[in-house]
Amino acid sequence: MTAAFARTLAAAMGLALATTSTAALAQQTPPPAAEPEAEEGRADIVVTAQKREERLQDVPIAVSVVPGSLIANQGGINLESAQYLVPTLNFRKSGTSLNQSLFLRGVGTSTFSIAGEPSVSTVVDGVVYSRAGEAFSDLVDIDRIEVLRGPQGTLFGKNASAGVINIVSKKPGREFAGYAEGGFYFDDGTEYRARAAIDVPLGEKAATRITGFYSDYDGNLFNDAPGVQDRVNGFKRWGVRGILVADPTPDVTVTLIGDYRKARDNCCAEVIGTTPTNLAAQILPTPRGTETRTVRQNLVTSTNEESYGGSLQIDATLGRNTVTSITAWRSYANEEIRDGDWLAAPYANAGLNELHDFGPQTGETFSQELRLTSPTGDLIEYTGGLFYSRAESERDFTRNDVVCAPNQTALTPCTATGIAVTRPTGTANFGSVFKNMAAFARFSVNVSDRFRLLGGLRFTHDQLDVFHIRRTTLAGPGIQPNFDQGVYDRYTQLVAGGTSPTAAATAAVAASNGVPFRTKTTNDNWSGMAGAQFDLTKRNTLYASWTRGYKGPAYNIFFNLTGTGTNVIEPETVDSYEAGLKNTFFDGKLVLNLAGYYAKYDNFQANNPDVVAGVLVTRFTNAGRISTRGGEFDLIFAPSRDVTLSGGLAYTDAHVDQFRQPTGTVTGVIASGTRLAYAPEWKASLAGDWRIRTGGAIDIGLNANASWQSEQISQFDANPAIRAATTIGDYALVDVAVSVIEAKDRFRLGFQVKNLFDQTFAAAITSGGPGGSYRYIIPREADRYFGVIGRVAF
Repeated sequence: MTAAFARTLAAAMGLALATTSTAALAQQTPPPAAEPEAEEGRADIVVTAQKREERLQDVPIAVSVVPGSLIANQGGINLESAQYLVPTLNFRKSGTSLNQSLFLRGVGTSTFSIAGEPSVSTVVDGVVYSRAGEAFSDLVDIDRIEVLRGPQGTLFGKNASAGVINIVSKKPGREFAGYAEGGFYFDDGTEYRARAAIDVPLGEKAATRITGFYSDYDGNLFNDAPGVQDRVNGFKRWGVRGILVADPTPDVTVTLIGDYRKARDNCCAEVIGTTPTNLAAQILPTPRGTETRTVRQNLVTSTNEESYGGSLQIDATLGRNTVTSITAWRSYANEEIRDGDWLAAPYANAGLNELHDFGPQTGETFSQELRLTSPTGDLIEYTGGLFYSRAESERDFTRNDVVCAPNQTALTPCTATGIAVTRPTGTANFGSVFKNMAAFARFSVNVSDRFRLLGGLRFTHDQLDVFHIRRTTLAGPGIQPNFDQGVYDRYTQLVAGGTSPTAAATAAVAASNGVPFRTKTTNDNWSGMAGAQFDLTKRNTLYASWTRGYKGPAYNIFFNLTGTGTNVIEPETVDSYEAGLKNTFFDGKLVLNLAGYYAKYDNFQANNPDVVAGVLVTRFTNAGRISTRGGEFDLIFAPSRDVTLSGGLAYTDAHVDQFRQPTGTVTGVIASGTRLAYAPEWKASLAGDWRIRTGGAIDIGLNANASWQSEQISQFDANPAIRAATTIGDYALVDVAVSVIEAKDRFRLGFQVKNLFDQTFAAAITSGGPGGSYRYIIPREADRYFGVIGRVAF
């Protein structure tokens, strides 16, 4: 624990304690008799972590719950914000949302492949989001986020080998009501934000809730390239969601949800944070490490997204059981535009070529779940069902280079007289279809009022089909020659004849026939869990479990695919052991939960750095065996309806046990014991929300959030020097807010300070910049900024 952290946390704790004391003193004046303070102040929370409504304290797994109000009060936008509220959750930021990743307990999947899935599954209102990018949409009008740690495949199945993020939207009320909210953020770029929701009853048996949002942020960096001269790393986003809940009969509930979202993000440009060893040092902004806030790029790195979909959930009583059907369809389109040379123009000097990427991707997913849930309280309680999913994605990716010759000893623009200019280009079309079918069951046997045996089983059948074709007009930096079925067939012939894979990949190009390369794989898997749960007292529960987790096979299907990368990436499996103690004190006002775990992963699917056509890329492979172990502490304290404290502390030791070097790559062997990327050893958070009731027309609201994490590796690399250079140092963030609230909650006006102590940090550090430099992604949260938020309810 560093001195900086100690000072920051001490200041935050002092602020929290001072405010809590103020709020507690305010509560000494007895409230009106009609306000049942003791009941409303309870910390008991209802969750659906096991696909049935249960008290958080009755669920025998480690679960963190983040109320939607807490995210809203802290000005949160998406799951990137949630990482500061849940110590076991980490986030890998990238140039486009397609390549961003979530990590739980130090484990996640980072891949640029169109045929790889995340290890942390995101479920929104019962629907699994099959692509990582879809998970990072705006969190608007959210009831809660449940963070389920460890493998959750028995019930959630699809890509949940490291955990599940279960997002639950607010459902419509049965009375006409709503709210409108506007926000203005400043001092680190300017943002305008608007959100609104309205509940409309449709007779006695149905109601609907319509939610809309709009955000416009100009960015936290400045691009000073000629012809740009503007702020970047901002966004324009808007969307709408409708939820209809109807009870046509006393035994049937129908929930229909539809949503649409559009985003235009000029994010995320990478700053060059260290000094290049070549002439690029003369033409780039002065590097200042994590203090760098200027880029000089003639192409604005950006992402354009459009997503929409709908789901139909039917819950029907069948005898004493409940039958649930969830049918869902989603469409997702993402266009990546990336400046891959980080310069304002190409130069006739080694390593100063132009490299621009354009990569639109589209996809559709259909899923169907059917399950049967027993009532609670019987000797055997169970949930079982069937699941089917089909996720299809396709991408067109074009890389355009500008290469100048001859190579000059002095810095020379490509526009200089006598400089020959070539424009290598390549375009690849590739795609994947994931089909997943499963049958699952989860049960508990109530041996006594205090002791329960737990079990679960899931059978999964996966099929993955992929295709790829690349046409290259002229090979250049980062562009391999043609690749298609003809090249692949010749490659396999040469390898079978004894030619080395690398030499075969080069020689096979002459056999190009213009027919897309196609292949597929299937896999069957049995996974499950077993455990026990014992109530030490009515409000203190001990549990222990073993869980076998699974994530299906994959391929490394990306722009620069060659024959050496066409192998199947084997399924990822995990054996996880967890024990925990859930404690509730003071009549439900205080929750203290402890958990310890050990998990061992085989065939860990990970991105490893590699060099393709002279450009640093990442290769998706089976990296071998890894393990993670640690302990977690969660706190919820609600002494009254107006005072809430929540927080947590996590210790994580996630490292390589035995690394497996991919065939035909230059990737080195990562030493056993090496810590995994985005797995800080320590992480902590503390959040408080206090409402001071004055007895008059206006109340005062105070809230604060402090989070800290120790250093973490950003680039999972065999070279210790690169790992050291890409290590993100420890940092602490403190956010505070004060609001004036109308006593009957009809309006609220608040003022927020984000990153109170102006703590700078990088969200990602990567090698491969010009002249051996390092590229930094600087998030908005790395600078202090302010916000004013107004809300009117009716």
